[in-house]
Amino acid sequence: MGKNIFVILINFSFVVSLFSQEKLLINTYNRQNTSLNGMWNYIVDPYENGFYNYRYEPFENSINPSRSAFFMNSKPISKSDLIEYDFNKSDSINVPGDWNTQKENLYYYEGTIWYKKSFNYSKKKSSNHVFVYFGASNYETDVYLNGKKLGKHIGGFTPFNFEITNLLKEKENFLVVKVDNKRKPDGVPTLNTDWWNYGGITRDIKIVETSQTFIQDYFIQLSPKNKHKIKGYIQLNGNNIENQSIKIVIPILKLNEEVLTNNNGFAKFEFEANDITYWSTDNPVLYNVKIKTNEEELTDQIGFRSIKTKGNLLLLNDKPIFLKGISIHEESPINKGRANSIEDALRLLTWAKELGCNYVRLAHYPHNEHIVRLADKMGILVWEENPVYWTIQWDNKSTYENAKNQLHELINRDKNRASVIIWSMANETPTSSSRNAFLTNLANETRKIDSTRLISAALEQSNFEGNPNIKTIDDPFAEIVDILSFNQYIGWYDGLPEKCKNVSWKITQNKPVIISEFGAGAKQGFFGDKNVRWTEEYQEFLYQETLKMVNRIEQLAGFTPWILVDFLSPRRVLPNIQNGYNRKGLISDSGIKKKAFFVLKNFYDNKK
Repeated sequence: MGKNIFVILINFSFVVSLFSQEKLLINTYNRQNTSLNGMWNYIVDPYENGFYNYRYEPFENSINPSRSAFFMNSKPISKSDLIEYDFNKSDSINVPGDWNTQKENLYYYEGTIWYKKSFNYSKKKSSNHVFVYFGASNYETDVYLNGKKLGKHIGGFTPFNFEITNLLKEKENFLVVKVDNKRKPDGVPTLNTDWWNYGGITRDIKIVETSQTFIQDYFIQLSPKNKHKIKGYIQLNGNNIENQSIKIVIPILKLNEEVLTNNNGFAKFEFEANDITYWSTDNPVLYNVKIKTNEEELTDQIGFRSIKTKGNLLLLNDKPIFLKGISIHEESPINKGRANSIEDALRLLTWAKELGCNYVRLAHYPHNEHIVRLADKMGILVWEENPVYWTIQWDNKSTYENAKNQLHELINRDKNRASVIIWSMANETPTSSSRNAFLTNLANETRKIDSTRLISAALEQSNFEGNPNIKTIDDPFAEIVDILSFNQYIGWYDGLPEKCKNVSWKITQNKPVIISEFGAGAKQGFFGDKNVRWTEEYQEFLYQETLKMVNRIEQLAGFTPWILVDFLSPRRVLPNIQNGYNRKGLISDSGIKKKAFFVLKNFYDNKK
């Protein structure tokens, strides 16, 4: 079971690495699991001496790896035995969490760190399968259990898992994880980003136990063609998957449907559901949906809604909706560092609700599952984004496969979340034939996986026929997306806020328009004239003028200004103002609301 997929990735220096992982086990939220969160021992290894011998040959390539390999977790067997590391005597660090903000000496560190956790585990039933599941780990992760390689994962923001059934012991297991957050030219994202490159095991780790034949995957959503039908599929895995009966039960709707799997354990379904209360921002109804087999019962909380476009209108449940949004980074205000807890997610979404938002853009990468599940409960619509950011290696096949894989993992995790309405392919990518093909292929792949949501990307604006006061979107990818989105910074990177009075848009595509970014930097507590950069008054003035400007766009269906909270970025080095922070937040990094917060709130409160 759990067939491994092997893909050869070749970078520009022609170094070949093995990229292997297993099919994602979805809805670990509601599965029987045991947390491995907590304190882990760690070793900093910038030269990767725990992975390579002195000839730079990987220890794991040997049939009998050297005891010098860190993943062996070796201990001296005699008083003269030479072992040059010891996890148990090494420092400890909290998981989940980034190493940058936990350890002052690792603040700027980019490289390899080894983690080790010892644990005992007794299976509930001898025939059950057991997996180790990672919410995310940035960026390349090699995982070993009891000295044996489980696999490798590439990508810093999506979940992955490996089966450990045959390696698991009841006593004294040791899980060793090699995490390498070095930025790479062929990576996704690539070398240059405007956010902090947090290293480490940044999301929950858990052991998940399933029955012998188990529910691997499912997709249960409202049919995009008929709002009175629920359709989808279920995929079983394990030891006996052929011709298995599966029940789909929604007790409140009094639905009890039965399907039969094919020889591959796969079953598609579509059935009538006439009494649905549709999920909406005003009434975020979630149904307990139960999937039952002879061996297992799995429950999820699913809302049913439709999202579509009609000309320049965006329709939620066939009714026009204006998206009152804000962009969010996955960073923990007040506590600092990468956000990883449900409390972090709740704080961010609560601030968004206080702002008057019914919508958030999760930029520029997949965020924690906590935030989309909370958005389901709180009635907040969500844009999710693949980390195809700025300029990457468009002609590199391995880079495309990497981007496609991360997109698959995001969609597989969140495809049953009612709040998620938009899959974004990229952010601010320059137009070229190879880039256009890259993004078009991603969009086509997305539509194959999920036909129930819309596709967009944060594009860039340009001058119409050379006129700097008339903006347009001249991008072939604008013809591919369902929603036309673009970033604009008139008044910050392009002139001063007064320029907004003279700017208009000529948009030729008959599609809804969402402005995915606008904003200005301001240091909270720095007050002065409205034309003085970095003052709260400057940011306030820009919001006032920008809101009047964009409200003149006929196709406007919403926007997500940049950004809810100030966030760390090594690009932002201005002393006494930025101090390593991007200051475009409406809320400071210490949680204090700036004056522009209330300008946007007032606009949203009065916007129908």
